Amino acid sequence: MAEISSNYAPLTVETLPARLGRIDAISARLGADISAWQCVEVGDGNLNLVFIVSSPAGQVIIKQALPYVRLVGDSWPLPLKRAYFEYHALIRQAARDPGLVPEVYYFSEEQAIIAMEFFTPHIILRHKLMARERVEGLAETLGNFLARTVFRGSDLSMDTAKRKRDVALFVDSVELNDITETLVFSDPYFDAERNHHTDGLGPIVARLRADIDLKVEAHHLKAKFANNAETLLHGDFHTGSVMVTETDTKVIDPEFALYGPMGFDIGMLLGNFWMAYFAQPGHGNDADYQAWILEVVADVWASFTAEFSHLWRTERTGILYEESMYEGQPLASEQALSQRLSMIWEDALGFAGVEMIRRTLSLAHIAENDSIEDEALRAACEARGLDMGRQLVVNRTRMGDISQVNDLAQQINKGVSL
Repeated sequence: MAEISSNYAPLTVETLPARLGRIDAISARLGADISAWQCVEVGDGNLNLVFIVSSPAGQVIIKQALPYVRLVGDSWPLPLKRAYFEYHALIRQAARDPGLVPEVYYFSEEQAIIAMEFFTPHIILRHKLMARERVEGLAETLGNFLARTVFRGSDLSMDTAKRKRDVALFVDSVELNDITETLVFSDPYFDAERNHHTDGLGPIVARLRADIDLKVEAHHLKAKFANNAETLLHGDFHTGSVMVTETDTKVIDPEFALYGPMGFDIGMLLGNFWMAYFAQPGHGNDADYQAWILEVVADVWASFTAEFSHLWRTERTGILYEESMYEGQPLASEQALSQRLSMIWEDALGFAGVEMIRRTLSLAHIAENDSIEDEALRAACEARGLDMGRQLVVNRTRMGDISQVNDLAQQINKGVSL
């Protein structure tokens, strides 16, 4: 794939209708009269242009990759082919857990454009958490999505030849993998150029960067991320990649999709929930709502383990743990399942920890913390998250079950122990 076609041009609100109005898959949903289309650019992320296009006939999301990191500017170039990987991730996720990701209507590799379903009246989950609003069924939906995509995208389920070809397809997403490997696993642990943090965290940051155990364990996790192509991951699964109403949950933005360790997406998501928990004093200090966030964490893991176990028992058709090998020995299959879940849990804790550290010290932070205007309060919330993150990375092999980890979060919330 050419990185930038000579025909590539970024969309604008003014040019979008004329450029996309002749595409049947789009006009079928918006109508052929482009004068009735209304375009709003809503991209508030780090990388892309995103438009909501509305007409009397309907609404469509148009997403276009830019040839650079939008958060930084054209000083950080990035290939347009990331739209290609997002498209392929979306169609695979749609097959593995139907109805949870936006339907793709149209894809142009040359223009790096995806036209897809618009979820309304959904909002980004982060904003719900900052507004202290609950979402019915959130944990079950996310836990099931994680289990279904992790299991069905792995050698536990897929035809091995097809899976190997799929690994070869996604392994070409070199630049986005490099962003994760650098910003998540390396930059937070030294004075990297793009790092930034709240001023009041200075002494804590210095201690973390002098912490040999933390740095060694963080790179053990980086090695797992880089070398263990266990399943197709979303790759950037956090509360900004989830859209919700009071009763419905959807998943978006898998442009960082790659093959990696099964615990990665789970850990990223749980780490973001724990950060939201620690950030709550900056958004009203509602103890009941904080407790609800921890309930969601526990229920996400419970739903994941229940659905993963169900799929293990009913859809294990790949080359791993073949049913024929366990014929007449059902306890052996259950023992293998228990041990696999323990390995995933240990990895998830470690990845949650590195996510909590990088979202505080590296380039891209979380809105729950950044929106706290009182700098001292923000630093206190972030310090608790750093404390928890450090504990998860260094002690993940010695942690107990989810209730014990949530207990640790509650203890840290009473006062920074780092």
